[in-house]
Amino acid sequence: MKATFCRRREFCALFLFLAVYVLIFVLRHMDILEFQPKFNSTFIMPRVSTHRNEIRSFCTFQPLSLEDALEEYLILESTAWPETPLLPAPISLEQTSDPAHSTFTILPGRKGGQWHVGDQLEVMIQTSDFQGRPKKSGGDFLLASLHNRKLEAGVAGQVVDHLNGSYSTVFPLLWEGDAQVEVTLVHPGEGISVLKRLNREQPDRMYFKSLFHSGSLSETTYCGVCLRPTQQPLCNYTDLRTGEPWFCYKPKNLSCDTRINHYMGGYREKILNANEEKLFQSGVNLKVYIRASGPANVTVLPQKEGQQQVKSSIVTSGPSGYYYQGVWRALGSITVPEFNVSAISQCLKGKVVHMYGDSTIRQWFEYLNAVLPGLNAFDLHTPKRTGPYMSLDFAHNILVTYRSHGPPIHFPAMDTRQLRYIANELDGLVGEPNTVVVFTIWAHLGPFPMEFYIRRMRGIRRAVVRLLDTTPGTLVVIRTGNLKALFLQVTVSHSDWYTLQRDKVLRAMFKGLNVQLIDAWEMTLAHHLPHDLHPPPPIIRNMINHLLSYICPHNGG
Repeated sequence: MKATFCRRREFCALFLFLAVYVLIFVLRHMDILEFQPKFNSTFIMPRVSTHRNEIRSFCTFQPLSLEDALEEYLILESTAWPETPLLPAPISLEQTSDPAHSTFTILPGRKGGQWHVGDQLEVMIQTSDFQGRPKKSGGDFLLASLHNRKLEAGVAGQVVDHLNGSYSTVFPLLWEGDAQVEVTLVHPGEGISVLKRLNREQPDRMYFKSLFHSGSLSETTYCGVCLRPTQQPLCNYTDLRTGEPWFCYKPKNLSCDTRINHYMGGYREKILNANEEKLFQSGVNLKVYIRASGPANVTVLPQKEGQQQVKSSIVTSGPSGYYYQGVWRALGSITVPEFNVSAISQCLKGKVVHMYGDSTIRQWFEYLNAVLPGLNAFDLHTPKRTGPYMSLDFAHNILVTYRSHGPPIHFPAMDTRQLRYIANELDGLVGEPNTVVVFTIWAHLGPFPMEFYIRRMRGIRRAVVRLLDTTPGTLVVIRTGNLKALFLQVTVSHSDWYTLQRDKVLRAMFKGLNVQLIDAWEMTLAHHLPHDLHPPPPIIRNMINHLLSYICPHNGG
């Protein structure tokens, strides 16, 4: 006789799914199930693991619900980077990918070598090592873009790894005239393996400090998400509402509640050996162009009569937009016009715009203050870089605010009372149709385990859902991370690869919600200007135009 609970096929499938899920959860989380932070305790000693490669050896996270644990597992699996075969130690640079010996090739067009607007340009990339031998494995981090400097036109390409040393990318052809292909090796796969190991083994390679003060006594101690166990007890500043972890070593002669500030301490030195450092050499294998094996450009002819409209054919799978004559043109349902000063004022009239995040969103606040003559900063007597800020335009009834996200934040000394988590700030908002919420959180979280980022995003997502449930007319816009200039010290904690991985997580976690994205990644990749942590004014202007197009979809000037 069949068991009653398995009488229907869908019940059997559900039972099997739950069984597998519980097994995955136990295997991945058995160590944190053994330890739960005590929020009513001032001090907390991290659980020590004997497994040197386990991030939770000195990173303590709250246990997850089954649903959250499954989501975390699926996201980590979906964003997993291709593994690169381990090389014998010490790593030999000669066996890693060399941009000088690698090449890309433009594949012939399907129409007798001709390309028209609306066609696709296919490019194959073959990587080789420093001895010129073709690579047989994937895992390299490559960027691809298509440009016309005279037209100030550009579009980003998505690179596909074929896991055998070859890669491909496809560009939509969106303008008439010359189109120049650019392919860049950011990191060889062996370098990615090092970056993954650093986040696993050294999540404290960037450190923070806090000053504790009471009466005539002052002490400074180290702080962070992950602190290595010592004989010194810890002060536990885990946020009671969000569960965001933060710890400081307890001062010897002061209590934990005497902490008065937070600031960036610095970076630990010599975290790579000499052979590992060779994998991150500027001008050699760190963000270096790959040459073409033939022509690096094509001439694009006008779109043929009756050919399918370019915009509708690529919006679901291609880039989010492109530049033409220096102006960003979105390829989704939104049109991005150029907003002059008058149009910006009219668009923001009667609006309240709250910005949260790091200095890359502070750029937007500063841009609006610079271009709008009626928008004046209200002196809150806060530090220049850290904020918070508030600006008012009484004539147009505009309010714009900026506040940095919570720890880890790499700013100069901040009063601990100004350390606010985005999720908590959103829970304190009274939204309405004239309220705009803009946030970004990426640049400061690169050195930390991906689990930490997922949990931070989950808390923000829940706050966004609560906000939209209570006031559905509130507009929520998320700025993604962007490319930056790289050198060794920046790379080991803030590589573009860390940004890319977090960008994937962010998109996965907010997919399907009523929020809007501004694709800073593509807007910096598609532009001809050099990559910079703080994108230059032409890119910021286009980002603001994109933001305003969400606020006022039918305006412009």
